Amino acid sequence: MRRFAGLVLAVAVAVLAPATPASAHAGDTTEVSSYRVTVTGLSNPMDGLRVRVVEGGARLELGNDTGRAIEILGYSGEPYLEVRPDGTYQNTGSPATYLNETRDGGTALPPAADPTAAPTWRKISSDTTVRWHDQRTQWTEPALPAGVMPDQPHRLREWVVPLRDQVRTFDIQGTLDYEPPPAAWAWWAGAALIGLAVTLIARRWSGSVRVLTLVAGLPTLGYATARALDGEGWSGVPIVAGLLACAAAYRHPPFYLALSGFILAAFAGFGSADVFFAAVVPAAGPAWLARAAVAIAIGAGAGLALTGVLRLRAAVPAPTTV
Repeated sequence: MRRFAGLVLAVAVAVLAPATPASAHAGDTTEVSSYRVTVTGLSNPMDGLRVRVVEGGARLELGNDTGRAIEILGYSGEPYLEVRPDGTYQNTGSPATYLNETRDGGTALPPAADPTAAPTWRKISSDTTVRWHDQRTQWTEPALPAGVMPDQPHRLREWVVPLRDQVRTFDIQGTLDYEPPPAAWAWWAGAALIGLAVTLIARRWSGSVRVLTLVAGLPTLGYATARALDGEGWSGVPIVAGLLACAAAYRHPPFYLALSGFILAAFAGFGSADVFFAAVVPAAGPAWLARAAVAIAIGAGAGLALTGVLRLRAAVPAPTTV
């Protein structure tokens, strides 16, 4: 048992330790938000041309399987990106190339950025799908727009991003809405109730631990999948945490149960608790599913950890009196 626990601990530390600081620097593209970006369509739909919102609304994604070049125009109508059959090209003279490096457009423009100059194309990918920040779709100010009540949804604007197919110009069309935050206290209360229920069930029916570990770990794996489908890519932290919890269904000595429960609650649960505080979550599907997965990770993970600790204490022989 000690060898098994040591192996699990080594793997968890090796994967989670380097992953945690990296996720702290991903806020530019994967943070929760109060502003929902929606693509409503193309002004001139084309077979093989696909557009969607990814990363919780932080970027737009365009896929071009039309067999022809499609330009994405910058803020002054200049060529910015061009998706050709052989890959994606970026105009290094477009101001949008630099402004779109971050979500809020805070990058300083170099002298070479001139929207009136002839485009200078640089190939950035062999893929025919490209993602980019676009300030036309965003609210970049720190304060709420004037006239918006914090507890009321509000349509901020309809937006367009112009495209060009050779000489014809058409648009990606969409909307930008403010959505009030959810009741965070209710999700915290739900997590606490889940933790209490898991602890009580595990103590009353010891055989229930196999089912409880799956109930705890599978939603986290589902949440990791939903984030990947929204364009973030696969994150090692929730995947490892979810798998460690699910593995306890096969073997759950008290130390491993406590360890896997702690990792699930701390890394997949509290590490993702920002979903309780904003309406828009960087995950595919309804936001309440993401919040439920995080609440389960916090509550069930804490319940499993406490169950493991209690079993460890129960396994320690009582001191003998002389």
